[in-house]
Amino acid sequence: MARALTVYQELFDFDTEVRTHFPVFCGVDEAGRGPLAGDVYAAAVILPPDVTIPGLNDSKKLTEARREALAPVIREKALAWSIALASVEEIERLNILQAALLAMHRAVEGLEIQPEFALTDGNQPPVLPMPVGTLVHGDAKSASIAAASVLAKTARDAAMRELDDLYPQYGFAAHKGYGTKAHYDAIAAYGLCPAHRPSFLKKYYERNGK
Repeated sequence: MARALTVYQELFDFDTEVRTHFPVFCGVDEAGRGPLAGDVYAAAVILPPDVTIPGLNDSKKLTEARREALAPVIREKALAWSIALASVEEIERLNILQAALLAMHRAVEGLEIQPEFALTDGNQPPVLPMPVGTLVHGDAKSASIAAASVLAKTARDAAMRELDDLYPQYGFAAHKGYGTKAHYDAIAAYGLCPAHRPSFLKKYYERNGK
């Protein structure tokens, strides 16, 4: 428990330091760069300086239940938040990196408050009208980026559950489009559906002589 509290405090301490330079800044993160199917999502979040969101952390370090519990708290406590996506068609046309950056751009563009600065997870920034900083593993270092990571991940998970209703044979609700054995087995049995990213499956088809 002590370590969890330390991590939680470090996230907010980091943001406090950023605010000494940019009092109103947003954290930005994406979800869904690796899966074989589904859109790529991004979120941007502006947190107030005195906010407390106990248990906030990098979404990858949280259980699905914990992320789902945190998401409405983040939306309630944020000064502004926005979620956006880039479609499967855009992923295929642009490539996944450029599509993820496009989703980030759209998320920041959708904020009701214009931030003075955008701090994005990773090492490649989207093109934005304000100064942008990048932070590798930012979702484990900044509370604002961690909050964005939770919103992006939970929004994408919800979309994958909707896809599961449309294409139940693939098990999207369980694996969220990632390349699990069950997912590959379903592709072998049923082929691709419109939600799949064909460019992500080239090596699979090459290995299987298709």
